[in-house]
Parts: sequence; C-alpha cells; structure tokens
Amino acid sequence: MSNPQRIRRRTIAAALAAAFAGAAFADETCNSPYTARLIKGQEDYVHVWTLGVEGVGDGSDKLVTIDANPKSKGYGKVVHSHSVGGRGEAHHMGFTDDRKHLWAGGLDDSKIHIFDVGTDPAKPKFVKTIADLAKQTGFVGPHTFYAMPGRMLIQSLSNAKDHGGKTGMAIYNNKGAFVAKYDMPEGEVGVVKGDGYGYDIAINPRKNVMLTSSFAGWNNYMMDMGKMVKDGEAMKRFGATMAAWDLKAMKPKQIFSVPGSPLEIRWSLNPKDKWAITATALTSKLWLIKPDGKGGWQAKDVATIGDPSKIPLPVDISISADGKGLWVNTFMDGLTRYFDLSNPEAPKETYTKKTGKQVNMVSQSWDGKRVYITSSLLANWDKKGDDNEQFLRAFHWDGKELKPAFEVDFNKEKLGRAHHMKFSAKGGKKT
Repeated sequence: MSNPQRIRRRTIAAALAAAFAGAAFADETCNSPYTARLIKGQEDYVHVWTLGVEGVGDGSDKLVTIDANPKSKGYGKVVHSHSVGGRGEAHHMGFTDDRKHLWAGGLDDSKIHIFDVGTDPAKPKFVKTIADLAKQTGFVGPHTFYAMPGRMLIQSLSNAKDHGGKTGMAIYNNKGAFVAKYDMPEGEVGVVKGDGYGYDIAINPRKNVMLTSSFAGWNNYMMDMGKMVKDGEAMKRFGATMAAWDLKAMKPKQIFSVPGSPLEIRWSLNPKDKWAITATALTSKLWLIKPDGKGGWQAKDVATIGDPSKIPLPVDISISADGKGLWVNTFMDGLTRYFDLSNPEAPKETYTKKTGKQVNMVSQSWDGKRVYITSSLLANWDKKGDDNEQFLRAFHWDGKELKPAFEVDFNKEKLGRAHHMKFSAKGGKKT
C-alpha cells in the first residue's frame, strides 16, 4: 500500500472514530445516522429525482421540488425543477452529513450531480457534476449515497469492464474529491461465498457494523423487463447475499445467504434494538439481520410479502421511527403494505392499500403522520400504456388508513418518471 493510500485510510478511520461516540440514528427514518438537522415535524419540501423521457418536456433527468407544507399557498405544487441536460437513468440520491447538499446519481451514465439544498431548499442550486467514477474506481451505476462524517459513501451496481454485477463502493469527501474504493466481497468470508454484488448500505455506529445488500449489474437493469424475465441466463445474474462489515476497518467480516436479491436495508431506529430488516425482490420475503449470540450476525427469513408465486416484486421499504412498523411497496400489483414489527421475529401484515398501477419508492415522515409514494422503478422496467402512471402521491396516516393529501401527475406536468424522494425544511429547522 502506498503512503498516500495509508494516509487516506487513516483519515477515514479517524473521522469514523470521532463520530462513533455521539452518533445518533437520524433523519426521516431511512437516511444515514450521520445526517444532521432532523425534521421531526412538518417537512416543507419533497425533492424528487426524476428520469427524463424522450419527447416529454425537455427530456432530461431533473431534480423536482414540491411544496409539502399544508400552510403554504403552493401546497402540493411543483415550485422548482432543475434539468441536468441528458438522460442518465436518474435513480437514488442522498444528503451530505451536514444536510447542505444532495448527491444524485445516474445508473446509466454514472454521473453524480451535486445540488445545494441548504441555502434555499425551495430552489436547489446545481453545484457540480462528478463524471469520472468509472475512471477512478472501475465501478459504474452509482446507486446508494450514504453520508459519513465529512464523506459520501457510494455503492455502485456494476463495473466498467463487463457491465456485470461485480462492483464496489467509493468514498468521496463532501467537496467531491475521490478518497478511496472498496470491492464488494467475493470468495468465502466465514462459511458463505460472496458474489461481489452490491445495492444498499446501512450503518449501525454503536455496533461498528455496516450491512450491504445485492442486486444486479448494468446488463440486467438496463434491459427491458419483459425480455429479461424470459432470459434464463439474465435471471441468474441477481445477487443472493448480504455482507456484514467491520465499519472502522472497512472490511467484510461475514457473508449471509439471502436468496432473491435483497434490496433496501433498514436498522431499527429504537436504540434498544439490535436488528435490521430487508426485503427480497424476487422471492418476496422479509429477512431479519440480528446478533447470532457468538459475537457475529445472522440473517433469517421471517415473513412473506403477498403471494411469491405471483412475483409482486417488493421494492422500497420505510421503517417507523420507533422500529415497530414497516411500509413495503410492491411494484407489480401497486400495493402499499404495512407490517407490524412489534415482534421482528414474526412481522404481521396489518394494512394493505392499492396506491397506484405501479409503485416504487415509499418515504414516511419522522412523526409517522405522512407517507409519500412515487411510481418509477427503472425506465425499461416501468409498465407500458395506461399502466405507466408517473406520480408523487402524498397521504395522511392516522394509524388505520392512508388518506390522500395531494398528488403531482408527472406525466401531465411533463416532468418524466418520478423516482427517489428526500425531504427538506426552511432554514434547516428542527421541528
């Protein structure tokens, strides 16, 4: 290892160590625990990272900002949008630890766009584009953007060599300078062999553990879904593992067999809990990750989502602030489900509502009173014709029923395909 590499690694370790003592699980239930300025009351804006559609509006990917405060004159309306000048398969985004900037990525062009949302969240300002992820790391398809102290940790889905599923993570500083890269584990780590695939990241600073999940490479996620499901070889190219990492050392310690492509990972936000949960897209299961009683971790199948034989395709999940409930969206049937996690060993589906012809992302407010849903999964996986609804839908939740609050029709507004969401508040208020 070269001296500059040693210095970089020591810098990362020092930053992590400094954050461990005071880090608290933070933000609107599904963000990094290092993200500051929690919005515990009413959010003012919802930012939606949106896929451009040829012939629709300007055709470009864009960050769309919607007024979400019922007391505002612009409630439920688009107040700002910024196009990035091309279609790169806009997908996920994440706040920096100080919550001043949003990093948003494209799964196809591998560009990373940075927006200033701290100065005026009603009108995010474009700052810069990072276009050399593949050159710096060999990875493509930046997916998860996870705040660390002074850093952004990025999980990619694919690689520049063969566009397959073997990939890794990259760390940049908050100014956008490359710091380090980490390959996803292959070979045996413990008793299970890693597949080198990646998808999501979830950190528990108190336990010095980082969990990662797995999906598929560019060759799959850029293929038409109808064609892919008929391609036997393509259907073999999905991840079937999760990994537990020593966070301070940034080294994988265990691999878990989790068949069916485990996607989003959510740690319980209750500080008394020591578990995380994920959903598998292809097998329609909830998996619990918990201590194994021997100083390590284990993954356990604990619940079924809908009828797996019909492949409802679980996509996004959102955990409640108390760790006692989980929202699950299933793309194919357009259902939003709520699971009672009072006993995480045996989650129970207690509420189901059809919220669209196709649904993907789901985000709830910290106080649990509002739930937001968007429609797009991937450009080549979204449904066709009348089923190709594109929207942001907001609901009130009283613990018994989701009641419509407002809707933005992205097709009608010529905005494109609505994907990932993040909340912001005026003046960075803590409410």
